[in-house]
Amino acid sequence: MDVTTVLVIDDQPLFRQGVRSTLEQHAGEFEVVGEASDGEDGLQIAASHGPSVVILNAEVEGLDGLEAIRTLKHQVPGTAVIVLTSREDEEKLFYAIKYGAAAYLLKSMEPEELVSVTRQVAEGQYLINDSVLSKPVVASRVLKSFRDLADEVDQEVEPLFIPLSVREVEVLDYIAKGNSNKEIARAMSISDQTVKNHITSIMRKLAVNDRTQAVVYALRHGWIKA
Repeated sequence: MDVTTVLVIDDQPLFRQGVRSTLEQHAGEFEVVGEASDGEDGLQIAASHGPSVVILNAEVEGLDGLEAIRTLKHQVPGTAVIVLTSREDEEKLFYAIKYGAAAYLLKSMEPEELVSVTRQVAEGQYLINDSVLSKPVVASRVLKSFRDLADEVDQEVEPLFIPLSVREVEVLDYIAKGNSNKEIARAMSISDQTVKNHITSIMRKLAVNDRTQAVVYALRHGWIKA
């Protein structure tokens, strides 16, 4: 089994120690390769260690909002970012999905939930969408952002072919309209796992890190309409 390397960025030493202790109870599966108390130090550690997963406190100092996620994913393209927050905040949730976070959790979660989520995002799963799309106001803002991004691209450049299957395009279309995995499964009369399999295939074919980027890619090329 490959070891999942983790970087923890949080301004509370006790919380960082708690995360480290929780993950290191699963010896051989997780290794905390660094800790940082502010965003700037966190970015430097991420650049030098290339962690598989970054656990990021949304309220930590030294970051330009959650745009640091974008920098993290540029420095370490394969990294997955878990955003933690002390309270529900639709603004932070919006920016977390906009910049490509894989998960968004309250710090009041149980330790085993953090272990489970870390394990899942390390495997390439994208867990933030259900949280976002359960909040209509945030979903609306995300979709508007998709449309704005699509409008910035020169529409005269068209691909020669669509590398996705008809079903995969249909899945992307449902995502762009604000549907969760469960809603997509219900609408298409398939299982939740089949939806996840389609999304994994889409991301692999388009060489993107998450479903947000996949939808933006499809919008830019005119395969779907938001």
